[in-house]
Amino acid sequence: MPQESSHRVVVIVDENSNPFELGCATEIFGLRRPELGRDLYDFRLCSAHPATAMRDGFFTLTGVDGIEAADTADTLIVPNRPDVATPRDPAVLGAIRRAHARGARLVGCCSGAFTLAEAGVLDGRRATAHWQWADEFRARFPAVRLEPDVLFVDDGDILTSAGSAAALDLGLHLVRRDHGAEIANSVSRRLVFAAHRDGGQRQFVERPVPDLPDESLAPLLAWAQEHLDTALTVTGLATRANVSPATLHRRFQAQLGTTPLAWLTGERVTLACRLIELGEPRLDVVARRTGLGTAANLRAVMRRETGLSPSDYRRRFGPTG
Repeated sequence: MPQESSHRVVVIVDENSNPFELGCATEIFGLRRPELGRDLYDFRLCSAHPATAMRDGFFTLTGVDGIEAADTADTLIVPNRPDVATPRDPAVLGAIRRAHARGARLVGCCSGAFTLAEAGVLDGRRATAHWQWADEFRARFPAVRLEPDVLFVDDGDILTSAGSAAALDLGLHLVRRDHGAEIANSVSRRLVFAAHRDGGQRQFVERPVPDLPDESLAPLLAWAQEHLDTALTVTGLATRANVSPATLHRRFQAQLGTTPLAWLTGERVTLACRLIELGEPRLDVVARRTGLGTAANLRAVMRRETGLSPSDYRRRFGPTG
């Protein structure tokens, strides 16, 4: 029997909510994880109404908790929906304000940033939303520091993500933040989804149809992941892919929305986190095996990328007992 979690994630479902982001939250936070021996979260859905019509009347949701369940959330996921100009339900806004006042973590996906902003909790804070609503959002909520060209924004106790699939990126980021890289990788494998796409990657990634069938970066990425302990360079990767460095940069931007160097750094930090979680105590060994060179560089890069030093990360996610 999996061990139950004490961290409660509550999703508020409002009239005309988007089913996709609700499905993402259910998949990441709501499913049981028997392979891990414990449940990661206590997951609940709630609504201000006994029956809630989802987007465009596709289906009606019934049988969920009342809106008062939001008052028990450690993490509260707010409603998102396509009709961003329609005022939110006052009961929903009140629940969000109470959650924020008592220190709960707030999450808004896609147009969920409009819900958070209307509740008044985003003034002076960083946030993102789907790129197509950026102008409207800025016009309505000028006090919010909108970052429209990223996948998600982690502003501590308030997190927002861009359109659709970025909800999965943000969800996995939260799992990584709460439970470490190893658990997040396990959840991503169940999803058959990339374990880590940095929040700073661009929302809108152009994906032109390739002229040749062999332009996929997958073989190169797989090879690089097996050789992170070596002195990988952009020039070296380009040579292995039989392209120029400029072409390699274009392919990374088109296919991954990031640069080769940023991707390498992210992979090395992910590996470092996993080694620490698995019990490797020697920072010089972690630095060497990840290609980060020295313990000093490992400390600097991990703090920059995760907000934690290696020792802090070990205390939070390392082996117990």
